[in-house]
Amino acid sequence: MERVVQPPPPPPPAAAASAYPPLANPVSVIGPQYCCPQPVDLAIVRKVLTITEGNFAVTDINGNIMFKIKGKFLSIHDRRLLLDAAGNPICTLRPKIMTVHDRWQVFRGESTEEKDLIFTVKRSSMIQLKTKLHVFLANNPKEDVCDFRMEGSWLERSCVVYSGESNTIVAQMHKKHSVESVLLGKDKFMVTVYPNVDYAFIVALIAILDGTNEEPDTD
Repeated sequence: MERVVQPPPPPPPAAAASAYPPLANPVSVIGPQYCCPQPVDLAIVRKVLTITEGNFAVTDINGNIMFKIKGKFLSIHDRRLLLDAAGNPICTLRPKIMTVHDRWQVFRGESTEEKDLIFTVKRSSMIQLKTKLHVFLANNPKEDVCDFRMEGSWLERSCVVYSGESNTIVAQMHKKHSVESVLLGKDKFMVTVYPNVDYAFIVALIAILDGTNEEPDTD
């Protein structure tokens, strides 16, 4: 079947540029069309009161839908799909069953085949007071050193994404409380993605972070 090439998404409005120095090399994981030369602020709305967990909407600062994350719970595996604003699948997020550390794999489109693997995420240890996830790209099968890591508190919606084992920040999230969010039962928080960093990749990481914290014994 011939693959339909989707046009690149319009660039989201930029955040204030001064506080976020651009990285020397663009971080393109899912695709270069999701890299902007300016920092990008995204709002993530998590529908807390829905029956099916895992439904997010991701908007720019003006409220325009950028991505949707939908859960698939009718199959044996708990899969999530990252969709663009038009509903086209960008990648599939799937937990790997029976692994010692929580491990999620991300594949292109709706595939779950190894040849379409983009990256893998796993917890750095079994017992964690704070969130710490390691990200390994598909071209790093040995997993000796992580390509990215995510640290912080999911409970407080306060997490930072770093490049590898360095202190170079590529994105950070922070909670946004509002009367509307309390009344509607929606959990809304902001994510600032640094210049030249793949913002679709960051959104996929946050969806996985939510997935790893669904179990009652995690923070």
